[in-house]
Amino acid sequence: MTDALEGILPIWKPEGFTSHDVVAKARRILKIKRIGHTGTLDPQVTGVLPLCIGRATRLVEYIQELPKEYEATLTIGLATDTEDAGGQVVERTEHVSLTEPQVLEAIQSFVGTIDQVPPMYSAVKVDGRRLYELARQGVEVERKSRKVTIYDIRILQMNLELEHPEISFRVKCSKGTYIRTLCVDIGKTLGYPAVMSKLVRTSTGSIGPEECLTLEQVELLHRQGTLASKLIPADKALAHMPSVHLNESQTRKALLGQKLTLDPAKLTFMTEAQDRMYAAYGPDARFIGIFEWDGDKQELQPVKVFS
Repeated sequence: MTDALEGILPIWKPEGFTSHDVVAKARRILKIKRIGHTGTLDPQVTGVLPLCIGRATRLVEYIQELPKEYEATLTIGLATDTEDAGGQVVERTEHVSLTEPQVLEAIQSFVGTIDQVPPMYSAVKVDGRRLYELARQGVEVERKSRKVTIYDIRILQMNLELEHPEISFRVKCSKGTYIRTLCVDIGKTLGYPAVMSKLVRTSTGSIGPEECLTLEQVELLHRQGTLASKLIPADKALAHMPSVHLNESQTRKALLGQKLTLDPAKLTFMTEAQDRMYAAYGPDARFIGIFEWDGDKQELQPVKVFS
């Protein structure tokens, strides 16, 4: 019953697939067109890739905003044109000398809000063209730096005795962070060229590996008719968003897309600058949609309504 499939399908992306390849494969398996992914992963990267199915595709933009967590391996003493191990080596240092305290200090210096210049091999647009298109033509253009946030970095392993030392770490970061570029910048801080040699996405928001399915598992469960039980309800991905619970009268108006006048005391977790978006629920705990709070008018205004 494909019509009943709606929600978030957490996929473990295999190596060699683009995020769009995964969506295309899921569409063929499920015979559903309305599927979207929640954050691009490069082909060589594996890991958590939540797919939104059916009406849940309306929440893609909110899930994309969630922090991501990765496990990465950084190789010191090499640089490539793509900033990862799949590119052409453009710089090599034969003798690298580093100590554990040096590495710890360098890596911890990146925690917080930092400026990051997107790599040339990326989907960022400059003057209407994707950077990777220009890079493939051998053209390099100036890119504006962007603010990204590194919430936490923890070193998992250091092999500093190698000719080209390897450092594995876990990082939690904001949307738009390029881990390839983070690796290159860590190398610069240490005084050496560097490259990202491995990357796995280990979570998107609260969705981790333990909930993910391979494409092969999706196909098998779909044939068995049990895939729906593996879908995450769309609103569960909005756990970072404060909620508001409406009475029956308010729910009827909300489902019609009407604005709701509310006592601000009914809204929890509010701050002046954030928490303006609320996940709204009816008396039966049914998810109604996303509403935005207008403090001046003391109104909840509909943004995405799920009738």
